Formats: sequence, structure tokens, C-alpha cells
Amino acid sequence: MNRFFVIVSLCLTALCPPGAMAAVKSGTFINPITDVAWQEIFPIKIAGITIAPTPDNYDTPDVASSPICVCPAPPPEYYRIGISVSFWEPARMIETVATPYYFPSLGFGLDLASTKGFLSGKNYSLDSALPDQSTFAQAHYLLFPVWSILGLLIDFSCVENSGFDVAYITEIDPLWQDDELSFIIHPEAALFANQDAQMACMADSAAVNDYRPLELLFWCVGSGGSAYPMTGHVDDDNIIQANSTIAARMIYKLARELLICDPGLNLCNCVQTPIWYKPNYKLQAVRPAVNKRAWPIGKSSFFFGTNLNPPYRSTKGAGDEFVWLVFRKRVCCVSE
Repeated sequence: MNRFFVIVSLCLTALCPPGAMAAVKSGTFINPITDVAWQEIFPIKIAGITIAPTPDNYDTPDVASSPICVCPAPPPEYYRIGISVSFWEPARMIETVATPYYFPSLGFGLDLASTKGFLSGKNYSLDSALPDQSTFAQAHYLLFPVWSILGLLIDFSCVENSGFDVAYITEIDPLWQDDELSFIIHPEAALFANQDAQMACMADSAAVNDYRPLELLFWCVGSGGSAYPMTGHVDDDNIIQANSTIAARMIYKLARELLICDPGLNLCNCVQTPIWYKPNYKLQAVRPAVNKRAWPIGKSSFFFGTNLNPPYRSTKGAGDEFVWLVFRKRVCCVSE
């Protein structure tokens, strides 16, 4: 979590010309103790038995319903026997920002004036004279394994034991900036670019706002509309809903590029999901304000949008800069 290390790492990638470390904004660092909605790790299931059920929390069925599990192992054992465990793990963060190279979760930004205009986000309100109402934002995918950062449960094999890192930024990704160019990684989007397919997203919206998204409608993001294109452009002038959709698209994009895997589908391995399984993720808004609930992908901002778009700008980075803590479903087979 060393800010200097993060800045140096970015500059070593040749992103930053001389003077790029000049701050564009300031902000408040994410506190892994007070800002995390800790109740969202529940329910926890051990050996097929649900521990501390929480009916108010979103959950999805998983493969940890059987008490005993068997997984492959290297020779000479060839297999290992354990007990199944499942829970929700706060392990990642996604920033969706209108200011390029600004990291609200870290509280600093890089002043790259030469690219700022091209990469900057935007939001057009309903009273705008422009015909197309849309929102655009850059996205940053950060490793944020909260338990490991706090030094908790580090001996528990189901918990990721790594550190904080900036894993992916879209400012250097041309596919994120251009809807047509992004077609390279999702040619199947042509199948859903019609009225019938988009109308089907209404069913996904109804389902997720009632409780759970429909995994079969993988091209939909509930109340956020379409998961395609996998870019920062969203045809929605509701900036909170649009940024939530952009965060969801970031998950789908990285899954499509095989840069992340889903730890909630198989007790033995993290599974690559080029077609994402969206019920295994939920998002908690932690900036510009902390919302102490996490909601499934595609939930309407009616449920979580209060105080997330203050009508002012401040030195704390309030406004069009959002941070979403990603809770992912995790299942595993514990044998030791």
C-alpha cells in the first residue's frame, strides 16, 4: 500500500513524462477496516452447513453444498480429500474516473496534460442540447485482498495471500476508448445488437432488482443495460448507474481477456470465464461516499445511489470519481 511504490511503478512503465507526478487532485485513502462492509462476507458455508445466515445479504447458490470434496493432487497422492467452504471475499477494487490517471482510492493523480483531453470522462445531463446522452470513464483494476492486507487469516488456504497492486489501467488500452475497435475481443456482440436482445435485458433488470441477476443473459448488466461494448462508453446519463455499469464491464472485459478467473465455480481451481458468471460478483461503493452494503451486478442505483454524486467538487475528490469494492464468491476444498 506504499503510494511511492505505486507512483514509481507507473513511471517505470514510461507512462509519465518529466513532471507527471504533479498532483491533479487529492483524496482519502481507502481504509480497509472502516470502509469495508464486513457483514457482506456472509453467509459462510462450511462442510455444507451455513454459518451465521444473513437473509438481508445477497447470495447465490454454489458448489459447496456437499460436506466432502475431492481434488486432484500431484503424485504420488494424485488426489486430496477435504471439506468444502464458501464465502464472499473482498479482494478487488475498481475505480471509474472522469479524470485520467487519477486514483481516488490512493488519493493522488498523475498530471499528463498531453492526453487529458482525449482520455477524459464526460457526462451529459438530460437538459443538454446534445442528442446522445452518454457517460464515459476510465477504469482501474486494483488488487485489494483485505484480509491479507490486514494480516488476518493468512494461514487459511482459501484466502488470497497477496498484497495491494495496480493491476490494470484503461488509459493505455485502445480497446477501452473505441467501441468499434473493442469488437475485436467480443465479436458475438453483433448477435445482441438488436431490439429483441436488448429488450431481454428488462428481464435481467427485474430479476436483479428483485434479488439475483440472470446468468443466462450474460450480455446484460441489469438496470445498467448492455454489457457490450466492453468500453467506458455507456448510453446512460445517470452517472451513478453508468459508472456502476462501467465497473461491471471492467470485470467482464478482464474475464474475456483471461486476465482474471472466477474462484466461485470450482472447489479445486479458479476457473477462466471468457463468458462471465455475473452472479458471483457484488459491488460496494466506497467513493465518493462509503455505502455499507454490497449489491449484485446490475442493481438499480435507486438502492445504493444516495450521496454518491454530490453537487460539488472538493479536495477530497468528490464528484465524477468512483471506487467500487468487489466482493467475489469464493469456494474451496480445505484439506489442511
